[in-house]
Amino acid sequence: MSSRAAAFRALHEGPGAFILPNPWDAGTARLIAALGFPALATTSAGMALAHGVADGQTSRDDVLAHCALIVGATPLPVSADLENGFGDAPETVAETIRRAAAIGLAGGSIEDHTNRPSDPIYDLGLAVERIAAAVEARDALGGDFVLTARAENFLWDRPDLDDTIERLQAYEAAGADVLYAPGLPDLAAVRTVCAAVSKPVNAVIGIGAARFTVAELAEAGVRRISIGSSLARLAYGSVVRAAREMRDTGRFGFLDAAMPSGELGALLGEPDDETKP
Repeated sequence: MSSRAAAFRALHEGPGAFILPNPWDAGTARLIAALGFPALATTSAGMALAHGVADGQTSRDDVLAHCALIVGATPLPVSADLENGFGDAPETVAETIRRAAAIGLAGGSIEDHTNRPSDPIYDLGLAVERIAAAVEARDALGGDFVLTARAENFLWDRPDLDDTIERLQAYEAAGADVLYAPGLPDLAAVRTVCAAVSKPVNAVIGIGAARFTVAELAEAGVRRISIGSSLARLAYGSVVRAAREMRDTGRFGFLDAAMPSGELGALLGEPDDETKP
């Protein structure tokens, strides 16, 4: 597993930007891997959809069990959405990192969101202590683990770019490997964040109305591009639209967009069988 982590770290050291897609189960992990992507990331919202609950309502045990399924589905490095580390205390965050590495994850992210909508962002001092604890746990592993630190201001009605940059700089100083501020509103903000830190920056596509391209993000200084729950929401949205069509019209036009079983099987490495619907 340490070789996966080393391969994952190496992806952050090259020129340009790479896409880190987010499957939400073993099947989507295998499909995406078959298309040639170099690494995968989990999505807490996608996993929650698969469990039929709201994002943030799954336990650490359930999240890590889900991550283990994705790790085991392909030979690719996997980075996990570890939410806020599943607790306020730095010691809890450190334990989460140790357990994440133990199941073979190549990396993981810790966010500064408290999981309390009335008080959504940790005070900077505690937020830095939490990342420092994650760094200490990473350094004691005996193997590599790429730690991403997330500043969540823009997802929680705190569009303060200066504070976001101060947080990312503090997380970098604490030892985080990758920095991430989801929800930045435009390329100017992305460029400002990238210029303010020296570690690789992750940008996410699929939050808000922004639709940047890989080339635009790379030019702005981004090294890694994730898509969060976008693929899961696309899939589940397609199911809902198809179900509404059946219910409301009695028609099945959605079948025109369904991928043939043989094509899916081929991507999964199964023999082609054109007799399957």
